[in-house]
Formats: sequence, C-alpha cells, structure tokens
Amino acid sequence: MHDTFPLWPVRASTTAGSVDALYIFLVALGAFVSVSIFVMILIFATRFRRRKGINAEQIEGSTPLELTWSVIPLCIFMVIFVWGAVIYFNERTPPRGATEIYVVAKQWMWKLQHEEGPREINELHVPVGRDVKMIMTSQDVIHSFYVPAFRIKQDVLPGRYTTAWFHATKAGTYHLFCAEYCGTMHSGMIGQVVVMEPAQYEAWMGGGGAMGSLASNGESIFQQLACSTCHRSDTQGRGPNLVGLFGKRVQLEDGRTVIADENYIRESILSPAAKVVSGFKPIMPVFQGLVSEEQLSALVAYIKSLNQPPSGSAGTSSLAPSTKPQEPKVQ
Repeated sequence: MHDTFPLWPVRASTTAGSVDALYIFLVALGAFVSVSIFVMILIFATRFRRRKGINAEQIEGSTPLELTWSVIPLCIFMVIFVWGAVIYFNERTPPRGATEIYVVAKQWMWKLQHEEGPREINELHVPVGRDVKMIMTSQDVIHSFYVPAFRIKQDVLPGRYTTAWFHATKAGTYHLFCAEYCGTMHSGMIGQVVVMEPAQYEAWMGGGGAMGSLASNGESIFQQLACSTCHRSDTQGRGPNLVGLFGKRVQLEDGRTVIADENYIRESILSPAAKVVSGFKPIMPVFQGLVSEEQLSALVAYIKSLNQPPSGSAGTSSLAPSTKPQEPKVQ
C-alpha cells in the first residue's frame, strides 16, 4: 500500500522508513496544531463576541497555565530534536566495511567509479543488501546527490570530499537527481541507481572487461608522478611514510594534530604546504592543476589501500611496510 501511495516515492533503503516516520509525525503535529488554533479561535470568537451591556473584564495571569503552555511545547520540540539528530547522525556515519564508490560531479553529469575499477556515467549499479559509501566531489560548482527512494541528499562541493551512504533493500531502478541548481542544464543532470540481486551484480561486475582496480590505477599514477622517490617506507625518505596512514592522527609542524582522512590526503596532494608534517620540510611540489579529479580519487584509494596487509605485488611494491615501522605521516 505504501509503495502506491502518491505522496512519496517507494522506500528502498534502510533509512527511508525512519525519515518517513519523522516526516509523517511533523505533518501530523502541524495539522493538529493548526486545527486546534482555528477551533479555539472559533470558540473564543463565539463565546466572547461583542454583546450589548457586557463589557470586557481584566483577566489575571495563571502560573500553572503559563507553565503548561511552556513545558509541553518544549517537550515536543525536544522529541523532534532528538529524533532528527538520531536520524542525522545515522545517515552521516557510514558503517565499517561499506563498499566505496567515488563520485565526480560536473556540469551536467555524474561520473562514478567502483573500487574494483568499473566506471559509469549517470548510472550506478549496486547490489541489494550491501552498505555503499559515496565519496563525492565536484569538478566545477556545487551539486547535490539526491536519490528520493533512498531518502538521501548530500551536497557535492568543489575542492573537498563529502560522503553519503545507503543500504538498498529492494532490487529495482531508482531516480538520481541533482538537487542544487548548477546551471542552465541543471534539470538534465539526472541518472539512475540500479539495485541488483547479488548474483546479477557479480555477473555485471565481471562483464565489463579486464581493468585494474581504483587502487592499482592510483599506484600507477603514484609511480608516474615519482611520488615513491620521497614517500618511502624506510628512514631515507624525504617525505612521510604513507603505509598505515589513513585514519591515523598526524602531528603537524605548527603543533596541531589532524586525522588523515580523504580530505586531508587530497589537500596534501594539491596544496602540500597547507599542513606540513612535523619533522619534514615543505619540499613537496604542488599538484594543483596537474592531476584530474579522477586521478585524485585513484591516488586517495591507493593510499588508503596501504592500510591493508600485503596480499601481492599490487599496491605494495613501492611502499611495502618495513621491519621497523615508522610513524604514519604525510605532508
């Protein structure tokens, strides 16, 4: 019945139900308050209408009444606040182990790349029943990644990464929109999310031809840019050791500490002098304008992959962990 109700789209994610419940509560509360106000107006207008020979009397205040109409709304607003905060933090906290997909928005298309390597434009294939984390940035202006069936909407900003996640519960094809006006062709910046059964998804993933993973592509770019000459796993490197860096706390030259997340790695590549690591000199060249957003995504994925135990030559040849681990830092 819910799926055919015309006021909202189908629910197709684990968070859709909680978002709808809060929305319905707010609508019902607003309707109740509106109806109550109009009913009270009609009652008072009828009861206290102007009548001949009857004059208005001064009405003294009532402390219990004033406390009642202050405390009850406060309790209602606190319920709304806590309920909304729980949903917000749930939607902004991707589960551990979620499949990561890198998204680059540009006028007027969505470019998406899976960890395994497949790339898509204006279309995203995902399996049902799996957590999916979107790591998104814009190539030009502000966009907004919006999938109504999943009840998710996240602004996509130039110059930094934003994240969103979902867990699809129903196989099907769902609309993908840009929900932020981004130019003359904004209305044409649409796509679709195709949710597939696991077996169908694996078949689709294997049918795209041989291609390297996003991390392996990042390793190739890492070598081409000669990053490995400075970022080594031994004590001779002029740049910080990147093995095990991602997610760790980094001590900076100015005394601050930061978490090495995607945005920190991105900034360290494009503007390395912005946050210089303690114990190292700001000698790293600026790569702003020299690498594309897709190459940045690959480099970030590669550095993140260095947190994983070695499983072969891919992603470990230039920065294999040494027998004497170094403190993870990046410039």
